[in-house]
Amino acid sequence: MLVIKGGKVITLDQRGVIDNAVIILDGPLIKAVGVNIPVPEECTLIDAAGGYILPGFIDAHTHIGLEEEIYAVEGDDVNETSDPVTPELQALDGVNFADLAFADALSGGVTRSVSLPGSANVIGGQAVLLKHLAESASEMIYKNPAGLKAALGENPKRVYSQQKKTPVTRMASASLLREALFVARQNMGKKDLAAREVYRQKPLQAVLERKMPLMLHAHRADDILTALRIKDEFDIDMIIQHGTEAFKVADELIKRDVPVLLGPLLVNRAKVEMKEVSFKNAVKLEQQGVKFSFITDHPVIPIKYLRECAAIAVREGLNEETALKALTIYPAQILKVDDEIGSITAGKRADLVIFDGHPFDFRSRVRHAIVDGILWGDQGE
Repeated sequence: MLVIKGGKVITLDQRGVIDNAVIILDGPLIKAVGVNIPVPEECTLIDAAGGYILPGFIDAHTHIGLEEEIYAVEGDDVNETSDPVTPELQALDGVNFADLAFADALSGGVTRSVSLPGSANVIGGQAVLLKHLAESASEMIYKNPAGLKAALGENPKRVYSQQKKTPVTRMASASLLREALFVARQNMGKKDLAAREVYRQKPLQAVLERKMPLMLHAHRADDILTALRIKDEFDIDMIIQHGTEAFKVADELIKRDVPVLLGPLLVNRAKVEMKEVSFKNAVKLEQQGVKFSFITDHPVIPIKYLRECAAIAVREGLNEETALKALTIYPAQILKVDDEIGSITAGKRADLVIFDGHPFDFRSRVRHAIVDGILWGDQGE
């Protein structure tokens, strides 16, 4: 049994902030949170006095394990550029669990992340939600699949026009996505399909049945509107990835209850469709009522700097509580795992991070991270 005593607990649930709290962790779960709770005699005690305890941060859009920082071809498994429509691919099959970024993530307080295929393809494959610490590599898999990755905009156009293949235009990208969903819908329940078609269409049918969301890469407002039209046509769940110009179509997103995974923000204007990139976009989404969470798009921004993105957004006018929620409970809700993670609540998973100061103070460091009750910290670095 692991017990954390002292410090300021920012629960991110209805209890708000609890000073000098006691948190009792029993294996992978939070057993109790509050003040004046008796500390069991048989326990490992962590003194968090002077620190801040928060739910583990969640980065809902990365390429961790798929696109490794120190390798070229050897560590690049993020884009299968031989075919623009590859729903059958699973990001999990390309993840290197020895990627140095998993430890980096913990040093920044990020305990879980979604790893997705890249955006070269109109449909790139299935995402996986990972834990960053476990007893074995196989136990780092938390939810698979977590969604189906798709992309509109510049990337598919650029990749396949170089190969002189479809798609060369935005029209063709949208058409390929529609066709894949249309064919999968027409074939639902059919028993005379070739085995390969059954295999390829299974993830598309899971999207059509709302068993997982379409996680759609779109920066520009017109691409987001195209995505929303496709959502309407097929009545599917959708999460906008990046959403650089999402603030321009906030009313349409709210109407459909479509959230945004916002970022990367700590970057230059790397391409035309990112000309509106700004930390103030988070403020605009907050003001307009769009649910969003911060993402790094690791390794575009190293995953350990997720909290710095939120901190800069606060400097630019974002409400501090909203920023903390956009690192914790909001991504958990967007990924539909908030019944288990995203807040420090009895009965949820023991995913916590302990900072030696406020997490938005750039001088603050992570003392400990805890993932499903497993402790990482000074002694584990």
